[in-house]
Amino acid sequence: MAQHNTPTDDEKAAAALPFPTVRSIGISAPFHWIARGLADLKACPIASLFYGFCFTAMGLLVTFVFEHAYQYTSAVSTGFLLLAPFFAMGLYELSRRRELGQPCALAPTLTVWRRNAGNIAVFAAVLTVIFLIWARASLVIFAIFYTKEMPNLSGFLSQVMAFENLEFLLVYFSVGLVFALLVFAVSVVSIPLMLDRNQDAVTAMIASIRALALNPLPLLVWAGLIVSLTLLGFLSFHLGLVVLMPIVGHATWHAYRELVAPLGETQPAG
Repeated sequence: MAQHNTPTDDEKAAAALPFPTVRSIGISAPFHWIARGLADLKACPIASLFYGFCFTAMGLLVTFVFEHAYQYTSAVSTGFLLLAPFFAMGLYELSRRRELGQPCALAPTLTVWRRNAGNIAVFAAVLTVIFLIWARASLVIFAIFYTKEMPNLSGFLSQVMAFENLEFLLVYFSVGLVFALLVFAVSVVSIPLMLDRNQDAVTAMIASIRALALNPLPLLVWAGLIVSLTLLGFLSFHLGLVVLMPIVGHATWHAYRELVAPLGETQPAG
């Protein structure tokens, strides 16, 4: 006898949501997001810096991999940059609470993922698959270009710095860029949208892709800022990550607020 599953209230609410209206923004918008992110950090320093130390721990992991299994470094670094939104959920919640005039408490942000756990899990699975494919592609590229013996760390770095084995470098970094752009495209506003509106994962990813398609230059500037601030954090012996990553996390919430119109606004802002 066939069984019929009755939709839950949350599923009914998600199904009733209209497709998010994506706005056009100016090329200077990412710099305003950074300024607002800094303001959130100053307003919620203790909770924000807690997440900053979490990012620093991730940075130390990347360094460890670089020193002991450097052929995975590009994949792990890509994961750091593009899986970071999951670790930034608490920062999004802090920014949201500040908007609502609520206290900057750390405890409620630690379990904010429960608000839409199923769809966040789907999105996490998508990024995990992409990440694993890139890790495998990274090893395949090394295997193709180093058929006899893998170079040691110092040899690999000397090739990068001196642009030796140029074909390998072009292929390696070009493939990495493709994967990075793919994940960036589906994650621009996905998690904030899922947390804020209980939106389903597929709609959230499509909205992110639309945001990038509608605002390619501003969002490429935004991607460049994220990468630049992250590199700056690494170059400061990871100490900068404690402050810079919370700023980026808070700024991402403000990016979502500007890119996605509030419910009820049906026409994109020009």
